[in-house]
Amino acid sequence: MKKEQVLHCQFSAWYPLFRSLTIKSVILPLPQNVKDYLLDDGTLVVSGREDPPAHSQPDSDDEAEEIQWSDDENTATLTDAYWIAMNSSLKCKTLSDIFLLFKSSDFITRDFTQPFIHCTDDSPDPCLEYELVLRKWCELIPGAEFRCFVKENKLIGISQRDYTQYYDHISKQKEDICRCIQDFFKKHIQYKFLDEDFVFDVYRDSRGKVWLIDFNPFGEVTDSLLFTWEELISETNLRGDFSEGDAQEQDCPAFRCTDSEVTVQPSPYLSYRLPKDFVDLSTGEDAHKLIDFLKLVKSKKETSKRMSDESAGVQDQVRQEATATSRRRSWAAASRSPRGGAGAGGCL
Repeated sequence: MKKEQVLHCQFSAWYPLFRSLTIKSVILPLPQNVKDYLLDDGTLVVSGREDPPAHSQPDSDDEAEEIQWSDDENTATLTDAYWIAMNSSLKCKTLSDIFLLFKSSDFITRDFTQPFIHCTDDSPDPCLEYELVLRKWCELIPGAEFRCFVKENKLIGISQRDYTQYYDHISKQKEDICRCIQDFFKKHIQYKFLDEDFVFDVYRDSRGKVWLIDFNPFGEVTDSLLFTWEELISETNLRGDFSEGDAQEQDCPAFRCTDSEVTVQPSPYLSYRLPKDFVDLSTGEDAHKLIDFLKLVKSKKETSKRMSDESAGVQDQVRQEATATSRRRSWAAASRSPRGGAGAGGCL
């Protein structure tokens, strides 16, 4: 993955080309003082105006209705911070809603501080102009979202986006879903994006219409979901995903979804609800924190043992003093008692 690919996936780079295929959005420049504020550890103090509720679909053209927005930074979506919102979603009504999500997102911090972390080229880091992207709020069903992987302008893989859950309709309709997405790619995306290797997310509505959601770089910085990056880069083990191989075309992409409820997994974003130090310790990702933690545990054990030894010493000293006192009292009592013998006996 090259740094140029990261720049091409900026929202402002691709949105003008595919505006008609995606959700209505507004792009705002992000001033440096806002960036500094977001990276600061200070308290969040922002007020905003409440807007009346509204609902919309991706294809709504009603410009007069009140619009609610979901917020993105130009290279990252705040999926790791939705848990802190009052509505447990990315829906924003006020400025405070936006800043609360931004301040709670590790993804944003990573993009601010390490935007080219997985890039392999040694060229100087290009200038990255950060933007705030507000997208018209739509009630999207997680079971209708899919991630598509493109290599050399060829669609090689499609993965269920919410892979932690089982959706019966995906298993039953995977051939139709794959065909719809492939037709959408060939008609609207292929040879039109700025790179030949990239990842894009789509949403298939109840009428079977496919909507473009986002673009991401083709590399480890992007979640490969039900694939591995080794498979995607080498294109191994990608042809056998359809059992009905005889009915499939040779250029049909591999399609993967969660096949049963047995394989259901917890959400990968649950760990973002915990302090980062806890997560690093549990996963062993930060060796220095683990060493510090072990030193702290050892120090506490030594302190506890020392206090225990001191307590035992004090108790022994108290017992010894009590024993000595008891002996002194017994000796004093014996010295004061009357004697027998000559005074006690009589003549017969």
